[in-house]
Amino acid sequence: AFETFLYNKAFVEQFEETPLLVAVLTYVGYGILTIFGYLRDFLRHWGMEKCHVAREREEQKDFVPLYQDFENFYTRNLYMRIRDNWNRPICSVPGAKMDLLERASKDYNWTFQHTGKVVKDVINMGSYNYLGFAENTGRCADAATESTHEYGVGVGSTRYEMGNLDLHEDLEQLVARFLGVESSMAFGMGFATNSMNIPALAGKGCLILSDELNHASLVLGARLSGSIIRVFKHNNMVSLEKLLRDAIVHGQPRTRRPWKKILILVEGIYSMEGSIVRLPEVIALKERYKAFLYLDEAHSIGALGPRGGGVVDYFGLDPKDVDIMMGTFTKSFGAAGGYIGGKRELIDYLRSHSHSAIYATSMSPPVSQQIITSMKIIMGEDGTTLGGVRLRQLSENTTYFRRKLREMGFIIYGNDDSPVVPMMLYMPAKIGAFGREMLKRNIGTVVVGFPATPIIESRARFCVSAAHTRDILDTVSQPITDQSQRTPPLPMAHFYLGVLTVQGQSIHLFDEWVNTVFNSPLHLLKCMKTLFPLSLFTLLSSEKV
Repeated sequence: AFETFLYNKAFVEQFEETPLLVAVLTYVGYGILTIFGYLRDFLRHWGMEKCHVAREREEQKDFVPLYQDFENFYTRNLYMRIRDNWNRPICSVPGAKMDLLERASKDYNWTFQHTGKVVKDVINMGSYNYLGFAENTGRCADAATESTHEYGVGVGSTRYEMGNLDLHEDLEQLVARFLGVESSMAFGMGFATNSMNIPALAGKGCLILSDELNHASLVLGARLSGSIIRVFKHNNMVSLEKLLRDAIVHGQPRTRRPWKKILILVEGIYSMEGSIVRLPEVIALKERYKAFLYLDEAHSIGALGPRGGGVVDYFGLDPKDVDIMMGTFTKSFGAAGGYIGGKRELIDYLRSHSHSAIYATSMSPPVSQQIITSMKIIMGEDGTTLGGVRLRQLSENTTYFRRKLREMGFIIYGNDDSPVVPMMLYMPAKIGAFGREMLKRNIGTVVVGFPATPIIESRARFCVSAAHTRDILDTVSQPITDQSQRTPPLPMAHFYLGVLTVQGQSIHLFDEWVNTVFNSPLHLLKCMKTLFPLSLFTLLSSEKV
């Protein structure tokens, strides 16, 4: 067990266990949806329902299939029913408010048509715009415009050929100074920063210990490396230490030789859970067992710490204790790309061995300038206090919004200081219903379900920004507040009744769903609606709620 002296402040995270009744109803709901999915497939097979699914041509039926029906079962029968909650086209800056292109579907979300209308001033609770730098006016926008006039938009070459600009050199020096490390390297794509650099750092004969909730880019990078991968429970130091001990004691499989390298992969803030890595304990373990630590600060850099230096700054630790510091510019800096920071020897090695460094096109000049300007504002090197003001505003907004939702009785996951705020929905019924009803009230949210989360842990994810005001946060919480006031203080009670109350209006969701089941009324289901919870009938139909 680790002592509390490893932390310089209280470390509070909440992950309330799924209530048993909710878990049972959720499983039953997915079971019913699966049965109806097979029924729909049966109707499609016999031509009783129009089939929109990609399939083999008749003359190719004896070939090896390109499309696996079973693998696509979830997509065509469950996801497609609520697909309208994702990929909505935005036609403005994704700031505190945004404009959305309105769209409609006549074939139950298989295709969409734009209506020509624009939904104005939708409150944006989904973008990773933590410090509010996603803007088209101000210092960052002006600087990016000037760099476009000077350098153009694209470079048309790799860094190793004719694509290495002085802007890139300045950016890497600034990032190293911001992180407090010897050197850094910038990449044009955040996902590739992980997936293409981890294979350069580990290979055969190496062991990678990965948190079970790590991002797909970390998982892909680990798999591409050819290393042995073992997964430890999320943020569980007992599980991590057990794997480290076993690795030291038993060595490599069959040969029992010592591992060439043991690499621990963790994130600063986990984007689906809102949790913060227990970095002091991870560092203590990696030093005890002589492992290396790879820290992904995609969501934490700029969003945590008194200086915006990420989770290392948040805990007041020495950056030298982290072997590989990775992060992205897509969140707090309102730009694109990623970076890796560390010792000069590490960065020099990556410059000649990383596929992302050798083969990828250089970062766009205006993007580089956006990062430089926003980072200087955060560091206070622009001669103003705007960076500090935004950091404090983000912290205050996070505390306020999390406290408000928790006081209303909802189950909120994650750390109290995390700007990623997951609110648990659990049942499949509420994934589509919540996203649609919030959009009706000009509030854009992200709803997430299986397979991005465990099957019984569907959720709405809010991303708090320094650009949000108290009025905006109150407006967002008001529909949920009205909802909770109409029911007992049990987060899930109001959904069992088949009625969602938003801003004082009772919306009988089931009556609208049942009218479009299989594109025609099914009176049997309507008669059965009093016998089962709403969640059983959620995704059987409906292009809209």
